[in-house]
Amino acid sequence: MEYKNVDDVQSSLTDAGYIPSREIATVVFLAAATQKPVLVEGPAGVGKTELAKAIARSLERDLIRLQCYEGLDEAKALYEWEYAKQLLYTQMVKDRLNDIISSAATLTEAVDQIAAQEDAFFSDRFIQHRPLLQAISSEKPVVLLVDEVDKADPEFEAFLLEILSDFQVSIPELGTRKAIQIPFVLLTSNNYRDMSDALKRRCVHLYIDYPARDTEISIVRLKIPGIEEKLCDALVDAIRKIR
Repeated sequence: MEYKNVDDVQSSLTDAGYIPSREIATVVFLAAATQKPVLVEGPAGVGKTELAKAIARSLERDLIRLQCYEGLDEAKALYEWEYAKQLLYTQMVKDRLNDIISSAATLTEAVDQIAAQEDAFFSDRFIQHRPLLQAISSEKPVVLLVDEVDKADPEFEAFLLEILSDFQVSIPELGTRKAIQIPFVLLTSNNYRDMSDALKRRCVHLYIDYPARDTEISIVRLKIPGIEEKLCDALVDAIRKIR
């Protein structure tokens, strides 16, 4: 499923349980049409993550989420090798390895013969896909949510920018992996720190503020069907006063 126009985005997101403003619907449509990531900024609790979930529901796509935090690195975001599994397989085929090197006359020759088999141990069966690689490797289009990207280190932001530029990653042992299907990407930020200009230029920008009172009432009625009007009004007024 694809969005046809801005009105289609509004109706699709509403059907998915999210009431978007015209601005939100326009940005989502432009991002889908241009295949550019959306950088969604705004205070906590305004529905940035919920927007990603609603987009996934409306497009009938799986949602892949990468939760960012300080110290997040490539191994947790992209991929890592399952060393325990590699070691187990090594033990299982030890006899076969002995056969391979049995004809070696020197230690160097034996090492070379073992090295020639390294592709067997650095293959897809031993790689653990993390969210970014999952999104790129998926045969079906997905929605990729990079949540709270502002909490990650600037070094990770630079690494992420490389992936978002071409939607491909380089794995030294396996080569370059290009996206089978371009994912719909959303990055959320609570303005914990300023994002780089390079990342902002790569994305379509969307700022979501707290909704107007009428919109909040509509949201409550959508989430709690049948709620009494007075109770709904009192609830929204109390939340706005506390905020």
